[in-house]
Amino acid sequence: MKKFQTLGELIKSYRLYHNISQSDLASNLDVDARSVMRWEKNETLLNMEKEGMLAKETFIPYQVIRNLNSTNQIPTFYDFGLRKYSLSSVSNELPDADWIKSKIDISTDRVRPIKTKEDLIPILRHTELQNNPLKTTDIELLWEATKHLPELNLIMFDQSGYYSGHCIYFSLSERTYHKIRNRDCEENELTPNDLVNFKTQDYPIFYCHSITADCNENFFYIIGTVLKFFRDSSLGDYLYALLTSRHDSHNMSEQLGVKTVWEDYDIKETYNLRDAPRLVEGTFNSFLASG
Repeated sequence: MKKFQTLGELIKSYRLYHNISQSDLASNLDVDARSVMRWEKNETLLNMEKEGMLAKETFIPYQVIRNLNSTNQIPTFYDFGLRKYSLSSVSNELPDADWIKSKIDISTDRVRPIKTKEDLIPILRHTELQNNPLKTTDIELLWEATKHLPELNLIMFDQSGYYSGHCIYFSLSERTYHKIRNRDCEENELTPNDLVNFKTQDYPIFYCHSITADCNENFFYIIGTVLKFFRDSSLGDYLYALLTSRHDSHNMSEQLGVKTVWEDYDIKETYNLRDAPRLVEGTFNSFLASG
């Protein structure tokens, strides 16, 4: 993560990261280019309306903009690729899984099931931000997944009502999952017809499309809700799987007890990803039963 001291520095870095000119950003925000120039020089602050517009246009978490759009800025670390922020260098990494488990029953009303297709818009935007060509962005598939598994298809908002995280899970049959596992089919080839009711399966498979949040505190609530589902459900034998290219989740996977099945370094090089897309699988039984 990079430490930002001012809003101007953040806006300039955003434009550089996404190769956007001052005039294009100004047009998208319905202001003149001189306004963007003044913001980048920290000559003027944004009003609350423009704060919200900047958050929606750039997809930068609203809290990051709030921290920096002030005469008394709060220096903030931020990663454009992960869409994640923190207030100190020691809190950049994902929290320890055992710490999460020890506080698993702490919840928040800011996490709720996905209710509308509109809820899926920021989720798809986050997926596209990862630049992983294996990931699906089929809104109909994600929408159908919310009907099959509302317990694990969740969205989270910050205290100001802006998107701050989500998790999306597909309930797959063994046959469909094994195609993905064996590289006979990719995630981006799945259709709504590939989803099943996990309650009718002898061996339910919970395939994670994505799980993320804009800071560690919010991630704690998201993953805590997921782990509670597996702890409290009478599932018997099941399999958890995840296809990800995030570089910051290796330790978390190891702590949770899931193992890597395959990695695709060709895609990493071709698409200039920070880490190779990898499929991991396992169960949380040992992790949830220990200590």
